[in-house]
Amino acid sequence: MSDESEVKRIRGTGWKNVYETLRNEILALTLPPGQLLDEMTLAERFDMSRSPVREALIRLGADELVVTLSNRSTIVAPIEVATFPKYVEALDIAQRMNTRLAAALRTDADLKIITKRLKSFEAAVKTGNHLAMSEANKEFHMAIAHAGKNQYLASFYEKLLSQGQRMLHLHFEYLERTHEGYLLTDEHSLMLNAIRDKDVELADELAHAHTRQFQDNFINFMRENYTTDVALGPLRAAE
Repeated sequence: MSDESEVKRIRGTGWKNVYETLRNEILALTLPPGQLLDEMTLAERFDMSRSPVREALIRLGADELVVTLSNRSTIVAPIEVATFPKYVEALDIAQRMNTRLAAALRTDADLKIITKRLKSFEAAVKTGNHLAMSEANKEFHMAIAHAGKNQYLASFYEKLLSQGQRMLHLHFEYLERTHEGYLLTDEHSLMLNAIRDKDVELADELAHAHTRQFQDNFINFMRENYTTDVALGPLRAAE
C-alpha cells in the first residue's frame, strides 16, 4: 500500500469500515463484554494503520460501546447488570412519553413510516438474525419517536435504545430458546393501532407493558444463566 493511498484512506472512510464492523460484532455479542480491543491487532486485522482504528474506537466510545481503562487499554463495555433497574426506569419513561406524543401528533405520513418499520421488523424476525432484529426494533421505535415531534425526547430515547441493544439480543435469545413469550411483533402491532387511532392512553399503556415484557424476560435470562454470580431481586418498571 503506497503512502499516498494510506493517507487518503485515513482521511477518508477507512475508520468507518472498522467502526461499523466492530459495532456490529459488539451488538451481536461476537465481541463479548470485557473483550480487549488492541489497536495494533485491529490494524493488522483490517490491514490499515492505527490512526483509523483509533478513530473508530473513539467513536465507539462516544456510543458507550467501548471503555478506555486507566492504563489506556480499550475493552468492550461491560453490560452493567447493577444499573439495569435504573436503565429500565429511564427506558420506560422515554418509551411512554414518545409513544403518547406519537398518538397525539402523528400524521398520515408518520403512520406510513411506522408501518414500514413494523414490516421490516417482522421480516427481520423471520431471518432469526438477532442483530438485524435489534436494529429493526430500534428503527420501529424511532419512527414512533419522530412522529411525536419532540427532538429532545427522541434523542434521549435513541440513546437508551442503542444502549439496550445487547440486552435485547439476549432477550431474543432467551425467547427463542425457551418459547416463554413472543418476539414483540404482536405488541408492535398493537402500538401501531393505538397510534393510528390517536388513543393516547392506550398507547401509553402498551408502551409501558412493552418495557415490562423486555424487563421481565431479561431478568429471567439473567437468573437462568448467572444465578451463582448475580443476585437479582424483583424489579418493577416506573409507573
